[in-house]
Amino acid sequence: MTVITPSEQKTNIYCPSLTAYERRKTISIHIGDLPMGSDYPIRVQSMTTVDTMDTQGSIDEVIRMVESGCEYVRITAPSVKEAQNLENIRNGLRKMGIHVPLIADIHFTPNAAELAARIVEKVRINPGNYADRKRFEVIDYTDASYAAELERIREKFIPLVKICKEYGTAMRIGTNHGSLSDRILSRYGDTPLGMVESALEFLRICEEFNYFNIALSMKSSNTQVMVEAYRLLVQRLDEEGLKPYPLHLGVTEAGEAEDGRIKSAVGIGTLLEDGLGDTVRVSLTEAPEKEAPVARALIERYTSRATHAPIEPIDHCPINPFQYTRRDTREVYNIGHLNVPRVMADYSNIAVEQLEDLKSIGHFFLPVPDKWAMNDQGTDFIYTGKKPVPFMLPNGLREILDYPQWQVHAEKHTKFPLFEVSDWHEAETDISSELNFIKGDIHTFDEPFLNAISGQKNVVLVLHTHNAHAMPEMRRFFYKLTDLHIKVPVIVHRSYETDLGDKLTLYSATDIGGLLVDGFGDGTLLSPEFAEGTGHSEKLKAAASYNSIAFGILQAARTRMSKTEYISCPSCGRTLFDLQETTAMIRKHTEHLKGVKIGIMGCIVNGPGEMADADYGYVGMGKDKIALYRGQEVIKRSVHSSKAVEELIELIREDGRWIEPEEREILV
Repeated sequence: MTVITPSEQKTNIYCPSLTAYERRKTISIHIGDLPMGSDYPIRVQSMTTVDTMDTQGSIDEVIRMVESGCEYVRITAPSVKEAQNLENIRNGLRKMGIHVPLIADIHFTPNAAELAARIVEKVRINPGNYADRKRFEVIDYTDASYAAELERIREKFIPLVKICKEYGTAMRIGTNHGSLSDRILSRYGDTPLGMVESALEFLRICEEFNYFNIALSMKSSNTQVMVEAYRLLVQRLDEEGLKPYPLHLGVTEAGEAEDGRIKSAVGIGTLLEDGLGDTVRVSLTEAPEKEAPVARALIERYTSRATHAPIEPIDHCPINPFQYTRRDTREVYNIGHLNVPRVMADYSNIAVEQLEDLKSIGHFFLPVPDKWAMNDQGTDFIYTGKKPVPFMLPNGLREILDYPQWQVHAEKHTKFPLFEVSDWHEAETDISSELNFIKGDIHTFDEPFLNAISGQKNVVLVLHTHNAHAMPEMRRFFYKLTDLHIKVPVIVHRSYETDLGDKLTLYSATDIGGLLVDGFGDGTLLSPEFAEGTGHSEKLKAAASYNSIAFGILQAARTRMSKTEYISCPSCGRTLFDLQETTAMIRKHTEHLKGVKIGIMGCIVNGPGEMADADYGYVGMGKDKIALYRGQEVIKRSVHSSKAVEELIELIREDGRWIEPEEREILV
């Protein structure tokens, strides 16, 4: 990892505490009758998908959202006519006794923002396109020409500031990673710093006019970038002596189903762990009323977090939390150093009785060619504990046994042992020459133990915790390894009950993903905790689910790409086609393209910029008309939607990245 100087370690602390849960103190802002900030609960919000000109449809959707737990509702206002119709929507809701604060979502149109600010409780502006246009041009600014651009922005923005101040309207200055202006990109690059500076330019104007009713956001579809940008924003606010404004948390274009929930939790949950965030919007390519319960599940985990067991305090951060660097470790067998993080399946409470039992973790036997095959989510290791597999495993899968069972196994040379710390101390020479796992926590992995194994080239640690503040305690251990310059690889181990529903996905993605985005962790071991009497088939289903989640977390943290990634926006009133149906159709044809990133955007606002680092883009540009992109370059315009998927496949084929789906049995 990058060497951090002592002075940088002090300034790298971006939250109230890296070890004790504590909400960041913010000012309170007023959004209608529902204030936001650290003196209040973390709020839930979402965004409508119905055309804003459909007054009754919008009212009905808002009602469903409120019933699902939404406390603020955002509605797009792409032009003056939609901004004006916000009044009809607001009045219709008030007549029904619904007083949820409404937020106007503005892109490109200052006059729509100025009108909406007189009607609704809050306006959201995107500094990347409020006063700028994005043409993907690199411009060589002098200090004088850059200052002139800032003055131009100031003149366009001041009227809105004055209106918001006069009407008591709140504002969100919401930077999106994918829509940074050419001006910002030319000066700061495509970086978290550029995202932060984009917002601060507008914020400084607000403060000049003593307008402070503001929330800030730093959203990205890349979880690493998102986390780094929010952290840097908080630090910059402190450095400049600006007010501690509340934060709106969200991952843009998170996607749908399990992948969307995992990606949201990796980004949002990581920040919530450090006490950052005052309102949450989970962006799923699903009906908006599906979003609030997911946001609520993320938030509620922290309602009593402050009572967690103490963690040894730290007065410095030994890494750069604003820039991703993977922790430098030695390679042990195929773990650590340049290897992708490994996935381990816990079968210690699942008896492996037949070849079919490994299908749940991506390894399956094909009788006709009489050989094993593996899909893209084939587990690297299987931990069987005290129950060795009774047949020869496929080449791509290695078995881990508890040390006592490993000692007496007839083929111990093809297996690997898992030690308790006490067993390791007593083992002496009876260990594997290649790979030994030692499990423990921050307490059993004390400094004498770490010093004793620091030079071992055949040891990997398996780290777990019983602390309710799980991720920070495990992170504290990684900080210790970094300070001690110990390069032993570490597998992150977490256990969860199998009946948690969405919470299993959200909690595991937060606990493990929060470490991965900081470059910590060389693999995952996700263990199911079964209720008494759980049957064998139910256990195998759980194994498949936990395995899928583990690979999903690694992908969402951008540390191991095992499947096609879909960067799909959550739909809104600007959307020009059915996003859920289209995403499902594109997924059906392309989900076998491992590592390819496809952006699916409903309109040009969430178009080439918002796709961020997608390899290909499918963007609505009119009724039944689609634009296809390679990266951020438009390749084909006005493709009819009936042919757009076929044309997308042809584009991928032209680049040599298309492969035909394999005609074999694959675990679905």
